[in-house]
Amino acid sequence: MSRIALVTLIVRDYDEALAFYRDALGFELVEDTDRGDGARWVVVRPRGAADGTGLLLARAKDEAQAGAVGAQTGGRVGFFLHTEDFAADHARMRAAGVRFLEEPRHETYGSVAVFEDLYGNRWDLLQPAG
Repeated sequence: MSRIALVTLIVRDYDEALAFYRDALGFELVEDTDRGDGARWVVVRPRGAADGTGLLLARAKDEAQAGAVGAQTGGRVGFFLHTEDFAADHARMRAAGVRFLEEPRHETYGSVAVFEDLYGNRWDLLQPAG
């Protein structure tokens, strides 16, 4: 095994999730395939990460899955988005309406700020040190 290809993120709606990840975070749409009965296979990933892990945006099918939207990691930061230009990406994301929960911090491991996606899942925007 050489890598994790996809991570599923349960969403309320394909199009609103796609708009957030594509337009606010700057991800690229890798695939959007109709699977019948209103289901779609929607994959996004950070722009330029051709071999990187993608997100499968999966619409909640039932009440149990709907209850997990925005709480897939129990309120902890569950996703880590690396950047090579923290200041520029932070400013671009703020301008696009991304909600940051804190001001940027500069730690020994790098520059970081926690933000929430449109559902409340917590992410780190992180430029590793070095």
